[in-house]
Amino acid sequence: MKLQVLVSAMHKEPKALAEKMNLCTEAVIINQCDTHAKECFTVLDEDGKERNICAYSFYERGVGLSRNNALLRATADISLFSDDDIIYDADYEKKILEEFAAHKDADVLLFNVEVNEKRRTYYNTDFHRVRWYNCGRYPAYAIAIKTEKMHAHNLTFSLLFGGGAKYSNGEDSLFLVDCLKAGLKLYASPVKIGKEEERNSGSTWFAGYNKKFFYDRGVLYRYLYGIMAKVFGLRFLLKIKKQMSEEVTFKQAYKWLKEGIYFAKTGKEKSHES
Repeated sequence: MKLQVLVSAMHKEPKALAEKMNLCTEAVIINQCDTHAKECFTVLDEDGKERNICAYSFYERGVGLSRNNALLRATADISLFSDDDIIYDADYEKKILEEFAAHKDADVLLFNVEVNEKRRTYYNTDFHRVRWYNCGRYPAYAIAIKTEKMHAHNLTFSLLFGGGAKYSNGEDSLFLVDCLKAGLKLYASPVKIGKEEERNSGSTWFAGYNKKFFYDRGVLYRYLYGIMAKVFGLRFLLKIKKQMSEEVTFKQAYKWLKEGIYFAKTGKEKSHES
């Protein structure tokens, strides 16, 4: 099997980015910037063999569009989604391919990537199956998928959710739900493949616990969980209750979240309690 890393980047110099990320496998870099160009170069793997990396620079914005541009160009057996702030372990290719070889029925594996504890949404301590009710915690950079299965089922990322889109985040969760709907088998692996670069600035989409944050979350949860959206919304609010308490009340947050759920369900705005 061969591995290819599909990188969503913004305003980066491709060769410098590949070096910083410690890429030593084939890769496709989609660079959202102010030019339109294609650049191919090689890097050396652990055995000193050359691996090809192709970088495409586009004017278009949106993380979902960026990932789709990458997956359309994916050619290796396994595709690993990534962001430009991930730094891979030297043996990441070996770890990933060995996990797929050991679990042949897995179509998608979700790997550990070390991040700041305040930003961490998941950590796999054992190998286990991932279902619709527990797939919403995983970011795109955790996802490795069998490319042939992805293409056969026409799986793509939503253009409505994520950085640069109408709604704040969630394109990764929706992608995993689509994988499940297509009948693919998803598993979480305790294997760590890299770490997130320490950030000097805040999130590109999180601007505080405001109306947009909870409204967008409501829209996302309706897409993810259907009639169970309010239940999962309440669970989420209880989880972050302490953090958000200084900015918004629980009652107000739930009201905004329900407004988002209602809009996703009906296509109509609702400004009062449902």
